Amino acid sequence: MLNNKSILITGGTGSLGKELTKSILSKWPDVKRLVIYSRDEQKQFQMAQDFPVTKYPAIRYFIGDVRDLERLKRAFNGIDYVIHAAAMKHVHIAEYNPDECVKTNIGGADNVIKAALSTNVSKVVALSTDKACAPINLYGATKLTSDKLFIAANNIRGKQDIKFSVVRYGNVMGSNGSVIPFFMNKRNEGVLPITDPNMTRFNISLQGGVDMVLHALDQAWGGELYVPKIPSYKILDVAQAIGPDCEHKVIGIRPGEKVHEEMITSSDSFTTYDLGKYFVILPQTTNWSLEEFIKNFNAKLVPQGFNYTSGDNTEWETVDTLRTLIKEHLYPDFTV
Repeated sequence: MLNNKSILITGGTGSLGKELTKSILSKWPDVKRLVIYSRDEQKQFQMAQDFPVTKYPAIRYFIGDVRDLERLKRAFNGIDYVIHAAAMKHVHIAEYNPDECVKTNIGGADNVIKAALSTNVSKVVALSTDKACAPINLYGATKLTSDKLFIAANNIRGKQDIKFSVVRYGNVMGSNGSVIPFFMNKRNEGVLPITDPNMTRFNISLQGGVDMVLHALDQAWGGELYVPKIPSYKILDVAQAIGPDCEHKVIGIRPGEKVHEEMITSSDSFTTYDLGKYFVILPQTTNWSLEEFIKNFNAKLVPQGFNYTSGDNTEWETVDTLRTLIKEHLYPDFTV
């Protein structure tokens, strides 16, 4: 799929960007070019130690900000596929710096679309978040706006052969700033801060996130918003898995946080289809035949009123499965 193709990842030095890089270089050794586009030179320097140009001649490190349209256009020259992973993602930081969050998450998304339309990019996959569904914080609101921009971009492409799609998923296990590494660092202090004892979250591995992006690159017709079928966990189970002997101190929910996350609302159910491994939320109007899409993917419309939330999930991680996942995917030497 990606052999002889040129791919660019915005925010490519992040957790998912690095895992995508690892998968692409491993599965498609004949990839033409893989551009890591981000604004942090130190992170690029560190990533280049793991993926040096001398060993991976297809890789390129490109300093740039998604807020800079002209820089994006320069970077997109000769690129076939764009994966848009750049974002401000910390809820409380976005609440305190709202204008910066808007500039990056909304202005940056708009710039990626404009740059893609002005070059020869043929596919764009943008990363979303469960917090974009019925958002109550600024981060979620900016990502919902970003989602809408990318989906609507299919309507302004004209005769250009380009497809825009979105993938939305829950907390990526072990990603920068997520709860598991946070608890791992805190357990030596003997106290694990719990925001709310009833809190739940969706859980997806880095590889699961990578698989979704690659699925969208391969299968999207343009305008889809993909949602994975993934388990949830209770925050107290994560604390018990990591620090059973620690004090679990309730500190209260931070500004903009929810007790439970949602990825599909009941209002989305009218255009949501079950594809088997994934759900897909389709736009109200498409540039292709809905009947052909349903037939091609054996898609089944979900019942009206269906919603998908972490608190009402049918699949759950347990203390034991969380420990197994932590040891398998994040900390091989992990013990309790």
